[in-house]
Amino acid sequence: MYTPAHFAASPEAITALLQDSGAANLVTMTTDGLLATFLPFVHDPSVGGHGALQSHMARNNTQWSSPVSGEALMIIQGSDAYISPSWYASKAEHGRVVPTWNYSTAHVYGELVVHDDVDWLARHVRRLSDRHEASMPQPWTVDDAPERFIAGQLRAIVGVELVITRVEAKTKLSQNRTADDVDGVIAGLRAAGDPASAADVERARNPN
Repeated sequence: MYTPAHFAASPEAITALLQDSGAANLVTMTTDGLLATFLPFVHDPSVGGHGALQSHMARNNTQWSSPVSGEALMIIQGSDAYISPSWYASKAEHGRVVPTWNYSTAHVYGELVVHDDVDWLARHVRRLSDRHEASMPQPWTVDDAPERFIAGQLRAIVGVELVITRVEAKTKLSQNRTADDVDGVIAGLRAAGDPASAADVERARNPN
């Protein structure tokens, strides 16, 4: 990943991308060429030396059973947003400004481990659903569904786990702009109805 020094993600930003993101694209090189699937995941920092991203896919998806050449890759995408040059204070000063795009992303590389194991899957789907149901007024749990139904659903999926070997991450969040320009970007994003991207720029300016 091309990452100028001022856009390099901090360890805290990398941890946030791993822990707070809901889904990512799993990309593998196979004998059939590149295969990719968008998958929900949970980050388990206790696996291996660098943690793991744990997910699942439909059993009918051939990606899990296709031999992988080299490392597998999961691409995590954080908030992203168009940045208008009209938001920059420097536009009025000299006009030498152009549009750009702000974003946070992590390319997570590792060994892909397949879990065709109902016990592993049962723990995984419970953890995944509990995570996303936690903020619901009446959280749904796996136990709310009939046991035989859940057993059938588990037979239709396969677990996939990316045991992390390295992470390349980038947070391009207006760090190369003046303080007045950054103020304009934050205000512009909020006015455009994108508070998440505005908060990302604010955190990048004040990392502590």
